[in-house]
Order: sequence, then structure tokens, then C-alpha cells
Amino acid sequence: MPELPEVETIARGLAPEVLGRTILAVQVLDPSALKPSPEAFLALALNQTIAGVGRRGKLLLLHLASPAPHANHNDHNNDHNASTSSSGILAIHLRMTGRVMAYAPGITPDKPRAILNLSGGVALSFADVRRFGSMHAFAPGEIDAWPFYRDLGPEPLTLAASDFRSRLTGSRSRIKALLLDQHVIAGIGNIYADEALFRASIRPTTPASALSPRQLNALHAAIQAVLTQAIAENGSSIRDYRTAHGDAGAFQNHFQAYGRAGKPCTRCQVPMVSAKVAGRTSTYCERCQK
Repeated sequence: MPELPEVETIARGLAPEVLGRTILAVQVLDPSALKPSPEAFLALALNQTIAGVGRRGKLLLLHLASPAPHANHNDHNNDHNASTSSSGILAIHLRMTGRVMAYAPGITPDKPRAILNLSGGVALSFADVRRFGSMHAFAPGEIDAWPFYRDLGPEPLTLAASDFRSRLTGSRSRIKALLLDQHVIAGIGNIYADEALFRASIRPTTPASALSPRQLNALHAAIQAVLTQAIAENGSSIRDYRTAHGDAGAFQNHFQAYGRAGKPCTRCQVPMVSAKVAGRTSTYCERCQK
């Protein structure tokens, strides 16, 4: 499942390709992909300009704006903010196998569920083999009432260590389960929780209440370091994930915990073990992660 680094990488890759372009048509190849309905999606998205590309947790966000009356749909105007007004947002939830890619004119996307045809001939494709993902269209202000978006926790890369500690201190839940809870902190999934816990020398099954302030500070630093490195490496490609240009990420080449059960620990060489936490497989070293 794409996590924070993968979605951030896609957002950064899409921005130079789609900013300032207008949505001229939407090819609805799988109606279930568009929310709240294909008709409502088209009503909100058609003839709108993509004025911003961002991310919140694991959501990819396309900020829409109404183009000025004199706007030329054949132009790709990077100075779009001067001639547009906010008109909603598209939120793309990639789930397990979702992909969003920008295609140059003449290139055919691979098995898409929906395609946004943009001015200048660019196509924005949403593909999703397992069909768990979706594209949501919201009028101005509506996304703030969407429970999934409204209840997201803070962003880990901008969360202060003191605030991080306050969200976890005293909880009897296992620390890995808390890191996976998007209401506690947004964007962290199985991969980066395992990697951060390994770097901080904390076993994923440890109750958060058993961790000292020093350990929580170490975990906070490890989370930020892991996420920053993963973004620099364009995310992790294990099965389906690709960047906005179809390239694989490289952070999987640096895994020290995730998926390494039975392999020697990179620190002490003792075989790594696994356990289920919050329904997910967690990999750790029994010697290094006390």
C-alpha cells in the first residue's frame, strides 16, 4: 500500500506535469472509481484548472480552480494563481494498488479505471488492479466534513517531538498499532513503522505506556529520518507502486526490518522474527529491539 513517501513522491512528480492545465474531459472506464458518483464527479471536475498538487496522510490532493474567462485551454500557464478562484478538490485514495501517472500525448495508459484529459494533450490516469482505491470530488469546503479526511492525525514530518510524546504517552496499545492508526498520526503504514521501530530499537509489541520520554524521542527522530530518506529515494516499490512517471522507487534496497523475517539482523546477525500487530505482520530483532 502506498504510504506517505510514495504519495509525496507522486505529488511532486505530478506537479510540473499538470499544474495550470484544465480538465477537458473525463473518461469513465470504471464508474465505481469515481465518488460520490460519476455524474457528480464530472460536474465538479470538468473545465476546472489544476491549481495545486499536494498530499494529506496517504491521500493525493488535486486542488481545483475555475479558469479566468479569457483562459486558453491550449496554454499551460504556470502563473495560474493570478487568474483562478478556488472551486474544490479531488482526493485520490490509492489504497493497495492504485497508481496515478501523467502521460504525454499519444501514449496509452495501462488498464486505467479513469483518465482525466487535460489541456495541452496531457492525460492523467488512475489505475488500480485490485479496485480498492477511488477518486473523490469535493466542492469548496466539503472535504473538511469527510470523516476520513477530518479525522486524520497530524503529519509526522511536521509534528514536534513534544506533541508526538503527548499523543502516545500513557496508552496501553502496542506502539506499532498506534503508529498504524491514521487518527493518531497520518501517513505511516506497515513499511515505515517497522523501519522506524528498528532504528529506534523498540519492539513493535511494546505498550506505548512502557516507553520512556527518551525512547519516544528516539522513535520520533527515527520516523522523520526514515520518511525523509524514503522520499529522497522516491518511495518503496515492492509490487505495484510506481512514481508519476512510471519509475520504481528505491528505498526497498535499504530495508532493515520490513519483510526480513528469517534473515540476519543488519546489526547483530541474529535471525529476524515476525509477529502480528493490529492485523499486520511486524518484523523485528529480538536482540536489538528489547
